[in-house]
Amino acid sequence: QVQLVESGGGLVQPGGSLTLSCEASGSIFSLNALGWYRQAPEKERELVARITSGGSTDYADSVKGRFTLSRDYVKNRVYLQMNSLKPEDTAVYYCNARGYQSTITPFDSWGQGTQVTVSS
Repeated sequence: QVQLVESGGGLVQPGGSLTLSCEASGSIFSLNALGWYRQAPEKERELVARITSGGSTDYADSVKGRFTLSRDYVKNRVYLQMNSLKPEDTAVYYCNARGYQSTITPFDSWGQGTQVTVSS
């Protein structure tokens, strides 16, 4: 089992900032990708940002230049710094981790989600 513990989120005014963090723990042999997705009401879940074990990072076009993802490889933790937040960033944000629990057992785990609301 791989557990993801998320923190951060909340209510912020437009133009404000928030930081989300997520820590993966449990039976992890290798952690290939760690990142954040989000789902707004009546919309599909979408990638926000993710970072691979090699350090490459992918961002959704809508957050490039505003959000920054960083990773603590020792603690298997990832941080999403969100700046210049917009009302359209309002969503439930989910942490996601993918990797292997052994040399042949993959995993794809999700956190419970944390609400981010951008509103005046």
